Amino acid sequence: MFMKVTILTYGSRGDVQPFIPLSLALMSRGHAVKLVAPARFKDLVEEYGVNFVPLAGDPAELSRRLNDSGYNTIKMVREIMRHAVEIGHDVLLQVEKSCEDADLVIHTFLHAVGAHTVARERNIPDIHVQIFPVFTPTGDYPNVTLPNLRIRSLNRLTHQMARSVSIRISQVGFDQVRHRVGLPERKLYSPFDGDAHRPPTPILCAWSPNVIPPSNDWSANVHVTGYFHDETFNAYLAPDKLQRFLANGKPPICVSFGSMLNKDAEKIDRVIRECLERTGNRGIILSGWNQLSPVVSSNDFLYLDAVPHQWLLPHCKAFIHHGGAGTASAGLRAGIPNIVIPFTADQPFWGNKIHAIGAGPKPIPVKRLSVRKLTGAIQESDEITIRMGANTIGQKLRTEEGAVAAVDLIEKHYQDFLRLKP
Repeated sequence: MFMKVTILTYGSRGDVQPFIPLSLALMSRGHAVKLVAPARFKDLVEEYGVNFVPLAGDPAELSRRLNDSGYNTIKMVREIMRHAVEIGHDVLLQVEKSCEDADLVIHTFLHAVGAHTVARERNIPDIHVQIFPVFTPTGDYPNVTLPNLRIRSLNRLTHQMARSVSIRISQVGFDQVRHRVGLPERKLYSPFDGDAHRPPTPILCAWSPNVIPPSNDWSANVHVTGYFHDETFNAYLAPDKLQRFLANGKPPICVSFGSMLNKDAEKIDRVIRECLERTGNRGIILSGWNQLSPVVSSNDFLYLDAVPHQWLLPHCKAFIHHGGAGTASAGLRAGIPNIVIPFTADQPFWGNKIHAIGAGPKPIPVKRLSVRKLTGAIQESDEITIRMGANTIGQKLRTEEGAVAAVDLIEKHYQDFLRLKP
C-alpha cells in the first residue's frame, strides 16, 4: 500500500512540530508526505527531509491577537476569523493545490472544515488530528477555552457548540473571501457531521492517555494515540555557550513562552529573573518570538532564541512555560516539574491538567503573575511529591509511540475507505 498524504496545519511551532514525527513515521512506511504550514517553518520542516509547502500569513500576528484577547472566548474566535479572512484567498488556493494529487488528507483545528470539504469534493479520505480536545464532545471536561462547569451535560454542550460554531464561522469567512475576490458559491462540510456515503472521519487525539484518558462519551472513530515524538530531535548540536553554561553550575530552570507575543514581555522577564534569584536558581531563558533584550550574560542566566525542548529539558531541574499543547507535552515527557503561566486559548486547560496529575503546582494566569506567586510555585515544585509525580508521568510518556499508533490508524482508515468507496 502506498499513499500520497497531505498534512495541513497552521499556528505556532507547537502546532507544526508534532507533525514532523508523524510525517517521518508515514515516510518510514513508504508513503509520500507533504507538510503544509506557515512559511516561517520551512527550515524547521525541511531539516528533517520532509517535503514542505508554505502557507500565507504570519502566525506571529495571530499569536499577538490571541494574547490581546486573553481568556475571552468570543474575542479569540473573532480574532481567529479576522486573521483567516485576511489570508483566506491565498490559503485556499495553496490548500487546494497541495491536495491535487493527494490520496488522503490530514487536517488540524483551523483547517478542519476547509480540508474536509476539499477531501469530500475529491472523494478521498481525510483524518482530523487534535493536539488539544476541541471537537470531541464529552462531559468529562468543557471546551478547552472555558472553565469546568461541573455538570456533565453542560460540559458536553460546550463541545457541541464549538462544532456548530466552527462550521458557521468557516462558511461566513469563506463567503467574505468569496465576495472580496469573486469566487463562486460553495457549500462547506464539517468532518464531524455524518454522511451516509462516507465512513466517519477518524479523530486522532495526539496526547497521552496517561494525561487525558479516552472518554466513555466518545464514538468509535475517536482515538487517543499518544503524543507525536521522535528521537531524531535529540540529534541537536548545542552551541558552545550552552554547553559551557550547563557544565558550569547546577541544573537550571528552563523558561520558555515560545510563540506568545505579549506587550508586557519585558516585565514578565524581570519577574522571572527576580524569582529565580530569590530561590537560588540558575535560568535558561528561551526568548522565542518575543526577542527579549537579555541581561548581561552570567553564570546564572543564559538567553537563547530557541533550543529543542526534547534535547534541553533533561538537563534542567524544572520548566516554566505558557502551557501550549506542544510545550506541555515536552515538559511532561522530560519528567521534571512544570510551572505553567497560561496566556490564552488552551493553555489554562493544560496548566490545570498538569497540576491535576501531580506534575506541577497550580497554574498562575499571566495577568496575575507576581514575584510572590511565582516564588511560591518554584519552591513548591521542589517538593518531593511534585518531583516524583513529574518523574512518574515522564517515564510513562517516554514508552509511548504516538506517531506509530497514528500511522496504524491512518493506514487502516485508508484501506476501509477504499473498500467502501462507490
